[in-house]
Amino acid sequence: MIKKRLLDLLKEEKKYIYSQVIWKYLQFICHVLIIYMITGLLMDILSDSNRVYWGGMVNNYMLPISIMALIRFFAYKMETRDAFLASADVKKSLRKKVYEKLLSLGISYKEHISKAELTQLSTEGVEQLEVYFGKYLSQLIYSMSAPVVLFIILLRANVKSAIVLFVLVPLLPLSIFAVQTIANKLLGKYWDKYAALSDSFLNSVEGLATLKIYSRDEERAKLLDEEAEGFRKITMKVLIMQLNSIIVMDIFSYGGAAVGIAVALSEFFKGKTTLQGTLMIILLSAEFFLPLRKLGSYFHIALNGMAASDRIFNFLDIPEEEEKKADVDLNDLNIKIDNLSFAYDDSKNEALKNICFDIKAGSFVSIVGRSGCGKSTLAKIFTGENKNYLGSVKIGNVELSDISGKRLAKLFTYCTYNSYIFRGTIRDNLLLGNPEATEVAMYEVLKKVRLYDFVKRNKEGLDFVISEKAANLSGGQRQRLAIARALLHDTPFYIFDEAASNVDIESEECIMHAMKELCEKKTVIFISHRIKNTIDSDMIIMLSDGEIIESGTYKELDGNKGDFHNLAVYQLELESYGNGKRLQREEKLDDSIELETMEVSIEGGESDE
Repeated sequence: MIKKRLLDLLKEEKKYIYSQVIWKYLQFICHVLIIYMITGLLMDILSDSNRVYWGGMVNNYMLPISIMALIRFFAYKMETRDAFLASADVKKSLRKKVYEKLLSLGISYKEHISKAELTQLSTEGVEQLEVYFGKYLSQLIYSMSAPVVLFIILLRANVKSAIVLFVLVPLLPLSIFAVQTIANKLLGKYWDKYAALSDSFLNSVEGLATLKIYSRDEERAKLLDEEAEGFRKITMKVLIMQLNSIIVMDIFSYGGAAVGIAVALSEFFKGKTTLQGTLMIILLSAEFFLPLRKLGSYFHIALNGMAASDRIFNFLDIPEEEEKKADVDLNDLNIKIDNLSFAYDDSKNEALKNICFDIKAGSFVSIVGRSGCGKSTLAKIFTGENKNYLGSVKIGNVELSDISGKRLAKLFTYCTYNSYIFRGTIRDNLLLGNPEATEVAMYEVLKKVRLYDFVKRNKEGLDFVISEKAANLSGGQRQRLAIARALLHDTPFYIFDEAASNVDIESEECIMHAMKELCEKKTVIFISHRIKNTIDSDMIIMLSDGEIIESGTYKELDGNKGDFHNLAVYQLELESYGNGKRLQREEKLDDSIELETMEVSIEGGESDE
């Protein structure tokens, strides 16, 4: 019923838990006093006492009852406020821990948890703990002690009835414990189904355009329906379990109160208790069980939160690498790669095999090859995403694996063809590259990528609002904005992974021009499948099946008449074929326009005659 690790999250918030208990007790005392005054008023009415006349009734009963009711209302409001304060800070703290863990894991977090599950845990999973911290803990403390206080109070009314009620109270927590054993397994399955459905839904939404293109959206919808049906069934089982447990708790609560009332009435008819004492027991008997009954209602929601917390703590417990303190000498930024090999998921099929080459500081190095040859794998080793490589990758005299992820982020800027543009403004996206960048610096990089005129044409300028996934920008504009953001980051090394692909010719030329300017001051590693863009490289590395098959300058490799030359010729033929087709279509279009013009001229001449 209590998770010690969750309690460890409470620091200053513990005072709010204790203050809630105090406010609950104040409400309880006021309730008991109100019942005592009501029963006293009834006794005076039955005895025809002078105290029941208007003046005496107001002073002796109505005024105190009103004051007690106001105090009770105030205590309830303060309890609600403290419940909010108790949960708000803890949820914030827990989300911060998740975020810090995410940062410490770096871009390799995807190896341990999916985006959908991470989003789910850090949002709804944390929200489920609101009841645990805001209501459950204080109610637990109150529920364990309130029946004892009430037992002491009612001993004066009738000992036998008070003992019977007090003895029946433990039956309620026993039923809650019995439910817990069943609920733990059920809620584990519930969160498994929930995470799987969230993952499938997010994946389907992100790939909706592709599903539409291949007319597989209905098929995917059926798959989602099946998963949703599985989630619905487990949800129904959870609700049935909760409903059944509530029924059991109600039976013990109201059944126990009924037994206590029956004993009190029996004692009254035997003359062993007064009418006021009997009325007190009748009106307060339910209070023995209601705190625990309320705890039971919170328990189900709190149990769901505890199940979510298990998953959150599993994520937080993912082992991290030892803190790496190696630093790079900024005066020695040469990269030396020696016998580098890498395989995914302990596979025997290596993505890279015994790679050896050097990159001089300030050079422009291109890595080329057909799709799947290992280009991006190599880039992700540089950025620290692909770890546990074999061989050596050194920057100066420091091994890459000895450098922390935070330090690598300050050394390498990694820009891909699908770099994410965030919803917000152009300014917001640029400031991600450098939070301290001035407007002058931002406009400078926009000029380099030829976005300056576009930004200036808009009234908003840098505050031009970008929609989700930059849907209101063209593909070329998105890519050029990503390059501009990368330029603002200002790191010694830049990796452009197919950054000039999937864009129009104008954007491609603009991106290549920006890279060539950049390599005057920085080291640029350019990954591309297009040979034409590597002409100005200081060195070209050609990969095939994870191995280097050729290396050198463009002129050297082209002169070797090897694989590089063959790929260059093949691409040139493809481009020439595409251009020829386009020229043919344009010639046909010109011929048809000329023919239509002649026909119109003839028809016009005839009508004139």
